[in-house]
Amino acid sequence: MAKHFMRRSEEPHPQRRATQLVLGLLWFCIFPSSSHQDPSQRCEIIPGSMTLPVLEKKGDIILGGLFSLHDMVVEPSLSFTSQPPPTQCTRFNFRTFRWMQTMIFAIEEINKEAKLLPNITLGYKIYDSCSTPHQALKAAMELMGSEKGSGVVGDTDDNLTCNGTVPAVIGDGGSTQSLVVARFLGVFQVPQVSYFSSCACLSDKKQFPAFMRTMPSDFFQVDALVQLVQHFGWTWVGVIAGDDAYGRGGANIFADEVRKLGACVALYEIIPKNRAQAAIASIISKIRSSGTRVILVFAVEQDAAALFDEALREGLTDIQWLASEAWSTAAVLSTPSKYRHILQGSMGFAIRRADIPGLQDFLLRLHPSNPDAVGDPFLVPFWEEVFQCSLGTGRQSKPPCTGEEELRSVTNIYSDVSQLRISYNVYKAVYAIAHALNAMRSCVEGKGPFPLQACADIDNIQPWQLLHYIKQVEYLNSFGDETKFDENGDPAAMYDLVNWQLRPDGKMEFVTIGKFDETTIIGVKKLQIQEEIIMWNGNQTEVPLSVCSSICPPGTRKAIRPHFPICCHDCVVCTAGEISNQTDAIECVRCLPEFWSNDERTVCIPKQVEFLSFSDTMGITLMAISLIGSFCTCVVVFIFSCYKNTPIVRANNSVLSFLLLFSLTLCFLCSLTFIGRPSEWSCMLRHTAFGITFVLCISCILGKTIVVLMAFRATLPGSNVMKWFGPAQQKAIITFCTLVQVIICTVWLVVAPPKPHKLMPRESATVILLCDEGSPVAFALVLGYIGLLACICLLLAFLARKLPDNFNEARLITFSMLIFCAVWVAFVPAYISSPGKYSTVTEVFAILASSYGLLGCIFAPKCYIILLKPEKNTRKHLMSKGVSDKF
Repeated sequence: MAKHFMRRSEEPHPQRRATQLVLGLLWFCIFPSSSHQDPSQRCEIIPGSMTLPVLEKKGDIILGGLFSLHDMVVEPSLSFTSQPPPTQCTRFNFRTFRWMQTMIFAIEEINKEAKLLPNITLGYKIYDSCSTPHQALKAAMELMGSEKGSGVVGDTDDNLTCNGTVPAVIGDGGSTQSLVVARFLGVFQVPQVSYFSSCACLSDKKQFPAFMRTMPSDFFQVDALVQLVQHFGWTWVGVIAGDDAYGRGGANIFADEVRKLGACVALYEIIPKNRAQAAIASIISKIRSSGTRVILVFAVEQDAAALFDEALREGLTDIQWLASEAWSTAAVLSTPSKYRHILQGSMGFAIRRADIPGLQDFLLRLHPSNPDAVGDPFLVPFWEEVFQCSLGTGRQSKPPCTGEEELRSVTNIYSDVSQLRISYNVYKAVYAIAHALNAMRSCVEGKGPFPLQACADIDNIQPWQLLHYIKQVEYLNSFGDETKFDENGDPAAMYDLVNWQLRPDGKMEFVTIGKFDETTIIGVKKLQIQEEIIMWNGNQTEVPLSVCSSICPPGTRKAIRPHFPICCHDCVVCTAGEISNQTDAIECVRCLPEFWSNDERTVCIPKQVEFLSFSDTMGITLMAISLIGSFCTCVVVFIFSCYKNTPIVRANNSVLSFLLLFSLTLCFLCSLTFIGRPSEWSCMLRHTAFGITFVLCISCILGKTIVVLMAFRATLPGSNVMKWFGPAQQKAIITFCTLVQVIICTVWLVVAPPKPHKLMPRESATVILLCDEGSPVAFALVLGYIGLLACICLLLAFLARKLPDNFNEARLITFSMLIFCAVWVAFVPAYISSPGKYSTVTEVFAILASSYGLLGCIFAPKCYIILLKPEKNTRKHLMSKGVSDKF
């Protein structure tokens, strides 16, 4: 055995090597004669060593049991001058006592039915581990090294070997105790089946090769809890753990998995094992300051009770407690009325429950006067604790028991079989070992699983052989549940999601509101919840909100706060042109170019189309100005028609005057083509009409200017120049000049005509409809040609400004051309720099301003004379030299 231990101690893990070394030394100290592998060597108890209280029953095969029947151990004061007193365990646990009785019930059920193990009787040896690792280790050592029986069929006191008295152990309950026991039993390959140890660390087969359990690993429980947090959208969760392997291990996994989902741990605190009030009060204070509404308590029921006691003292309410499996159905918390108003609505996962027929009657059979109670070291403290009386054990503080006490007359956790969950695990653990023994007994020689296809010797069971069969166990029990172990010794994970709800009578009820099944097929949700029947803390039906920052509504995005956890953020309104249509959006989405965000920044809506419309103020104003200009031109035409025979109208060719007025009317009217929704036809019309009408207008003025100059030259002696500038030649000049512009516009329309264009600036809520010039070169040629004619006209008029008085119209033409050129020189930069529809407004304004300039400068003085100064509208007056000075 020593060599076997040393071989296993060569594992590279330093913590395991140290633990095994300590266990080996303990083994040599307690069982010194077992230092050789000779099977004839006997195990002996060191004289003076103290044995622990044990509940045992003989049988062909003895099963070991470890149960934490007490919650605490009173540490004695060691003087090192005398033998230490026996360990004193306190705070009897009724719930664990029920678990122990369930093991006995299952063993007796198997023996009674004799179907599973015919001709074989199971016995048991059960120890109290007192919820402490060192007490559990002492009990495990006694199971492995007792001097009474070997636990195999046919064994006698003379056939004692160091294999120990039991081939398998059921227990312990707590993960911390099981860690120590599993390391010890694993050295000797003794199978251990735990019913309540859920620490994920125990799934490591390198450290715990002989450990199995009917309790799912905390890894699966944490997975269920994380999915629960994700389902209800909690992102600011507190975690409080017990100071043991169960609490720390499960809480660490939970915190890591929650962070992977993007949620945050608001606080992470440990409940000290001494449960000091000051330390727990500090935890309550941190809960208040954290602002979290949801807290997971991953601890055993005793640690959880200490936390809730302090929460009651501090008046901590409005917390939605999430329970780990260890206390999710704990009667010690649900039964006392003091916890109800703070734990009402609590939620947690519990392992699957079952109703075990006959168990309650078996539990209630106990009585100190029964013959089978003789030698039971645990019945006396149980009985005295239940009835608060003394059975003559020296406890003078309690009155003596009358002997008429009956368990049926009291209601407590022990006799409550409504939530048989851990008890069911104990029941399954016993049957798993029984099925393994049955498989071992059914082995056919020559087809066995061991070297040379050998079978195990049922009369001399080796623990490592039984371990092989337990790993292969797979059966369907009478409740329809399948029991088997995976490669890590873990069962399939199936949980009920329970909700603590107050009944009308004031009692707490565990209502199953969902389930978690790790074995579900792909595509089916592992977590299923009936939200409509949930009652939350404070008897509320709405899901509590637990976030560091408020949920960002649609139309906003999350902005992380510097130096804060990722769950703490500010909600920033999306900028114009961007939206977010979901809560807690990480970023806003920019709308497509033709769309813009609404005022709430939740939907992209089509941008408002903007163009120079007949309905807006600017369009109406320009249209009115255009129509007024056309009307004024028509009035001038009417006046000139009425006074067409007067000298001032006939001067310089009245036909040109009427043609000029006609072209000015077209200039005023062509500005209307720039107002309204741009279309292909309107875009082509507005630019060509503008170009041609203005060339026609300037051509008429040019013709009038040339006539003025030529008329002066015709008055010179010997000059015959007027014959070249008669009416026909004037019409030819106008036609030629206009035809050039017509050709330019025609080519423009054929090659690259103007067309509607949508201008969609990213930072604007409007789509601007414009007429694209099509060909900038053509547009420049049209404007350039107009400017060329205007410059020629201005130059000629300037040269004729000081001609004799009857030709004083040259001064008016000069002034009108100055206004015309000034307007269009200013137009070019204004047109280029004007945004959106205002470029169109600029162009219309230039057209109207230049048209009004021509109409006012050339025709207003003449109308003034015709209507208001008729005495000056005579040939004599026009020919007199003095008129010129006043005109």
